[in-house]
Amino acid sequence: MIDRGEDRGVLFLSYEETISLFKAKDALDICENVYRMQKRDEVVLPNPSSLKLDIGAPFHNHWHLKTAFLKDPPITGVRVYNYIDDGHQNNVGSLERLGYVILSDPFNGRPLAIIDDHWTYGLRSAAAPIVAAKWLAPAKPKILALVGIGTMGASALICLMELFSFTQIRCTSRREETRNAFTKKTEQDYGVECVACTSVEETVYNADIVIGSTTSSDVMCRESWLKPGALFISLARREMAPHDWQKMDKVVVDSWDLNMTQPVFRNMVETGLFLREWLHGEIADVVCGNRSGRTREDEKILIHTGGLVSQDIACNHHVYLRALAEGKGLWLPRAHPINQSGGRHDYV
Repeated sequence: MIDRGEDRGVLFLSYEETISLFKAKDALDICENVYRMQKRDEVVLPNPSSLKLDIGAPFHNHWHLKTAFLKDPPITGVRVYNYIDDGHQNNVGSLERLGYVILSDPFNGRPLAIIDDHWTYGLRSAAAPIVAAKWLAPAKPKILALVGIGTMGASALICLMELFSFTQIRCTSRREETRNAFTKKTEQDYGVECVACTSVEETVYNADIVIGSTTSSDVMCRESWLKPGALFISLARREMAPHDWQKMDKVVVDSWDLNMTQPVFRNMVETGLFLREWLHGEIADVVCGNRSGRTREDEKILIHTGGLVSQDIACNHHVYLRALAEGKGLWLPRAHPINQSGGRHDYV
């Protein structure tokens, strides 16, 4: 059932409020459920999948708008975000970028909520591939490697600690002070040894699970650096060398069609570095048992995600319902007629 909040207006939820309303376990459970909804044809997406406005130099400004309808519970919404990306650096993971999810009632189009998406986006982005680790990770992974420790890397750590118990966590990033601060905080938060490394190769050596989540346009990792049996989770565009995808024993993505709309992935396919027939399956296929999970201890497996807005809508709907239950958020007025004259409504 949709709580339409008909007499209260539109609920606005800030970044700070979403942190208290949305946890890693919520993200993992919801992302898994949406994969199952996909296979039951309970998700409706537009074609094309997103609306983009890309503005070149000197602004390097990018607008994206994505929308989805979920049949159970019935909810529809839009994710809209604006960021800077000049090909070398971007602020996609920064709190300064614009990012909101707007929810509406599919029965009447009435607005329900405007939700800051920085926190939910980070956890959703990490949870979407990490939930597949339940089927694709090596048994009892002990060493975790984080290549990139910004918003995505930190969110990935939060999600992974819901599923596994690691004996060592390694991390690397551009700046030494960032690595050292992350190491100290991680050891304090989780009581697990955390090692700051100066190179990607050093970070991933002998690791059971590797997370690639940088904002770099350069290739970060090579297949030959991974040990047999490793799981590599790619959260960004060039985390694994394109010519190494075909060397992995299994490659799983969230959506082939979605990823084909992204230039780096599409170029890899169009140049023959990776072909559709080499894909093991989509995550929904693995989650629902239509494709196998890990079948050998020595399999090197790659999971790559482009990001499903259906999961964003589901996660933020969860936040909205929890906010209603806990009395969180700020109510904004909806548009209402201010007077009547001659049978017409006049609006301001």
